Amino acid sequence: MTMTDQTLPALADAPAATEAADEGSGANLFTFGEPEAVLDRRELFDLFETVCNSKWYEPPVPPVALGKTYRMAPHHQSAILLKRNLLVGSFVPSRWFARQDFARWALDWLVMGNAYLERQDNLAGRPAKLAPSLAAYTRVGVKPGQFWFAPPGLVLSQAHEFRTDSVHHLMEPDPLQEVYGMPEYLSALQAGLLNEAATIFRRRYYKNGSHAGFILYVSEAGFSQKDSDRLKDQLRQSKGVGNFRNLYLHIPNGKKDGVQLMPVSEVAAKDEFLNIKEVTRDDVLAAHRVPPQLLGVVPKNTGGFGNVIDAAKTFYGMEIVPIMRRMEEVNDWLGLEAVAFKPMAENDMLQAVLSATAGSNSPAR
Repeated sequence: MTMTDQTLPALADAPAATEAADEGSGANLFTFGEPEAVLDRRELFDLFETVCNSKWYEPPVPPVALGKTYRMAPHHQSAILLKRNLLVGSFVPSRWFARQDFARWALDWLVMGNAYLERQDNLAGRPAKLAPSLAAYTRVGVKPGQFWFAPPGLVLSQAHEFRTDSVHHLMEPDPLQEVYGMPEYLSALQAGLLNEAATIFRRRYYKNGSHAGFILYVSEAGFSQKDSDRLKDQLRQSKGVGNFRNLYLHIPNGKKDGVQLMPVSEVAAKDEFLNIKEVTRDDVLAAHRVPPQLLGVVPKNTGGFGNVIDAAKTFYGMEIVPIMRRMEEVNDWLGLEAVAFKPMAENDMLQAVLSATAGSNSPAR
């Protein structure tokens, strides 16, 4: 709520009292926090534009930054790796596309929203191999069918230009531009970074060893300067790694409130760490649309998250299969079936998990 003169009717109706208070007590009043629409921050995404440097377009979001956020939170990385592993488990290698190359290509698309495959031809001009190009350093050229590889530390003249129409670009569509794709988890990026910041802050808090966060106030008449120095020495020794110890203090003929602990920081902030971790985790999982039981999340209630087999089948059908269909676009571009997947019934990895889970849930004979 914004503090303005309109929100303080008592002050507006009594200007004389306000002036008297200003003259007598020296108090100052001021307004702050001008009205601001909550939706104004949506304009941040309008700043995402593809800048041209005369050879290629720059991505709207730096791919290197997206690659660094890949490990910002455990549930973010686990959700991506779960999709990647399910895709690799269903992938059928071909003479043009090896399983290892497919794993890298799939990871690029899930993390960056862009994935590039270079068609390497043989002497006869026919496709011999599909090689993934790192999405972090691959750029879309200004001319149609033109792509560049520009690793860091190189000037424009040193960038490598691929042969025209020799690179396939798989992208996650973005509604604001058509040059590059944008990762689907971008809406939960701030939640993931908050999760990481909370973990780093908590780790530094414990490593530092300064967990007091209070003022020790002693008002006892029998507490001498020598006693004060001894108490300071004991408190200094309680800092550091592994020095969580209790302190005994005895003052003869002391009063009830002679020694007081006055907290400086909010004690309830300790519980906020768990709340932040849980809320940000839910936001990240919602952006990835991954059931929590597939990532090993421990349920808080007695009912749990439901049947893991049903969750795995639903997730595979609603999330993994559409990704497979998108990846099969390479076959239309290449003119050959280089990308193929096993049906769910023939996925050995998934069937092994489902069978083990079904066996553990069956009643004992």
